[in-house]
Amino acid sequence: MNILPHIKDGPLAAYLALRDRDEIQEDPLQTAAVEKLQNLHNSLKNYQPVTQIGGFLSRFGFGRRKPVAPPRGLYIFGPAGRGKSMLMDLFFDGTDVPNKRRIHFHEFMIEVHDTIHAWRQSPDKQKNEVDPLPHIARVMARKSTLLCFDEFHVANIADAMILGRLFEEFLEAGVVVIATSNFAPDDLYMNGLQRGRFLPFIDLIKRRLDLLELASPTDYRQARLSRMQVYHSPLNADAHRALDLAFARLTDGARTEAEALTVKGRTIGVPKSARGVAFFEFKDLCQQALGAEDYIAVGNKFHTIVLSGIPKMNKEMRNEAKRFMNLIDVLYEKKVNLVASADAMPEKLYATGTHAFEFQRTVSRLMEMQSPEYIDLPHGTANR
Repeated sequence: MNILPHIKDGPLAAYLALRDRDEIQEDPLQTAAVEKLQNLHNSLKNYQPVTQIGGFLSRFGFGRRKPVAPPRGLYIFGPAGRGKSMLMDLFFDGTDVPNKRRIHFHEFMIEVHDTIHAWRQSPDKQKNEVDPLPHIARVMARKSTLLCFDEFHVANIADAMILGRLFEEFLEAGVVVIATSNFAPDDLYMNGLQRGRFLPFIDLIKRRLDLLELASPTDYRQARLSRMQVYHSPLNADAHRALDLAFARLTDGARTEAEALTVKGRTIGVPKSARGVAFFEFKDLCQQALGAEDYIAVGNKFHTIVLSGIPKMNKEMRNEAKRFMNLIDVLYEKKVNLVASADAMPEKLYATGTHAFEFQRTVSRLMEMQSPEYIDLPHGTANR
């Protein structure tokens, strides 16, 4: 998508430009959401939190300004595929705010835990300091005027307790917070261990952020998948182009980034990803020493995998075949959508070899994963 001529005018102009070029279908609920984001975009012009005002002279009372009430942040929630991440990207890209940051929530929590660990190991911390969170929150707040979190969710009580204290500090420091989530605030960490201790954080979200539900009846991600071929064979230039086009369409042409997932000290490289879609080569996932736990991390993080270059496997490739079988098992259980290019149709990928009999299950799942019925299933259904 080429929206640069409009992006600096704010998300509304960019959204309407995409609509006028038929790159997206206009949706009344998306339009209402983008208008709300446009109002926030306008409010952020020339806004600066108190923590970033002043400098050296402010310590002596010079150059200080009276606190300015920050614009209210926004919590956008609704089912997957409704355009939440797309709208936040339009807002983030077009908002001319210093020290803005957009981060996937999973990555943010990894960063927080790593920072806590580093603080505990640091010889420079004060001996009487036993709680790192106030210091970490203040440092993060000083670095960010605008924090945008994608895929906000809470998985465990440790994260639940950390979040409340961090967000309290962020909001008190005047940081503007935007978050997208598949969960309404009251549904966060539902049935979680000691959830009662998390309820004050839910109340904080509801008091300090505006809530916006994006619950269009259309799942645009699934609609795109249902209209495209998701398995391409043989491996040739046409298959390569088809996967590149599929990735671009599924991500609305969003900017991509390489990232890394960490599982028990192991690193899984993700060559490129955007908006819950990841692009891998077969060698990235099946010619590395990876196992089920690694594939579970991939399946939890991404709702769609584009997998390029699946070869025909022979008996010498039993390790690769076994990893591929494990990968497909996990993606199937997690209801991850798969767009793939392969050297042969599923039934001919591994006809002879140690695991050939077991591979029949993989063949069946690869066939089912191409069906409209599978594509229509929500990501992670098996775990709900």
